[in-house]
Amino acid sequence: MRIDVLTLFPEVFEPFLASSIVGRAVTSGLVEIACTNFRDFTHDKHRSVDDRPFSGGPGMVMMCGPVFDAVEHVSRGCEVEATKILLTPQGERLNQRIVSELSRDSHLVLLCGHYEGFDERIRLGLRPREISIGDYVLSGGEAAAIVLVDAVVRLLPGALGHEDGAANDSFSDGLLEHPQYTRPRTYRDMEVPEVLLSGNHAEIEAWRRRESIERTRDRRPDLLKESDGPNEHP
Repeated sequence: MRIDVLTLFPEVFEPFLASSIVGRAVTSGLVEIACTNFRDFTHDKHRSVDDRPFSGGPGMVMMCGPVFDAVEHVSRGCEVEATKILLTPQGERLNQRIVSELSRDSHLVLLCGHYEGFDERIRLGLRPREISIGDYVLSGGEAAAIVLVDAVVRLLPGALGHEDGAANDSFSDGLLEHPQYTRPRTYRDMEVPEVLLSGNHAEIEAWRRRESIERTRDRRPDLLKESDGPNEHP
């Protein structure tokens, strides 16, 4: 997989791309990630990427030219058309289903906005998939891009140390993950559930399933409604 991140602040991504699961995936060749600065496609001495909105209003709007040129530059020579993603609060809300879909693409191009957003003709001309990571305001699309890259890369085959790790995460099957425990068996009078020490794999899996359903009902009942809910009763 190749991921191109188009941004005004490529330095934001440097420590992230060199760390943890994403860093190992890059080093092992599972994914190639490159950051491109919109300012490299400007044509004035000030390297301007934004201008005042027509009809007035607060803030500045990112101009078409540098954005179109940057997208065309990173797409040049690619055999398969890239999936272009505009990170915007107006997009569909990111969830695990969307992450899974994107992890099967061979080339993603992420557009990180700033200021008051993009000229509308960028959306109309490039026809990107518009994605939001939540109903709140960020200073720019960089934080959203980091979230998306992390979620996608960890689904690539070989990215995680345990082959079943991603399948057991919260949201992977529409439920929150069951509780987890490690050593010691007792800490400040809090005990590890006996079933987890029993060695009975069938009982352990049944316990995990019940706990997952109960935790989802308590904390995110909306997830059960979205999937029509499992029929099991903990």
